[in-house]
Amino acid sequence: METDFILRLLIATLCGGIIGLEREYRAKEAGFRTHFLVALGSCLFTIISINGFTDVVNSDLKTSFDPSRIASQIVTGIGFIGAGTIIFQKHVIRGLTTASGLWVTAAIGMACGSGMYEMAIATTILVWICLELLYILIHRYGKRNTNIVFSSPNIETATKAINCLREKNRDRNPHVEIIKDDKNYYNVTMDIWVKRKYIQENTIGILTGIEGVEVLSIG
Repeated sequence: METDFILRLLIATLCGGIIGLEREYRAKEAGFRTHFLVALGSCLFTIISINGFTDVVNSDLKTSFDPSRIASQIVTGIGFIGAGTIIFQKHVIRGLTTASGLWVTAAIGMACGSGMYEMAIATTILVWICLELLYILIHRYGKRNTNIVFSSPNIETATKAINCLREKNRDRNPHVEIIKDDKNYYNVTMDIWVKRKYIQENTIGILTGIEGVEVLSIG
């Protein structure tokens, strides 16, 4: 019995590690160690929930036994970890995919803890395909919300730059924020929706072609 429990833990950590490696390679908020530990912890909690109190149940004490009681709290608990990976910065939300990956990793760990090895391995493969293969497709054909900050010595040049970026972003109305600093420069913050492979061409390329505009950051 103990050997079977150890096998479940090993499979859970292997599956979680595979997902974590992909996240680590992409330099995401939660990487290899986080997914490794989430899968391992979820598996152990599930094993304890199912098998940890059999001696009490088999005793003469009048007790009620619900093997899903501890395991059900994993779903709630993993939400706190996932929420920590979600970042809202400059009108852009990041980390949702990583948070979802942690949620699925916990489910994989629970499946291993329940002895459902085939389901756990199949889910790991599907998650990897989703994260890796779809990343390639989306990076090539998809669009992303890009936050760009640039400065201009006068409002006329800033307006010209804003209009040029809007021409490349007709399908959505970009958020624009203009702040005048102590040096009387106009700092413009914009959130634009452009194709990933054209970010360099449709943002920095446009702005550097306008005299007086300086790109401060892009992300």
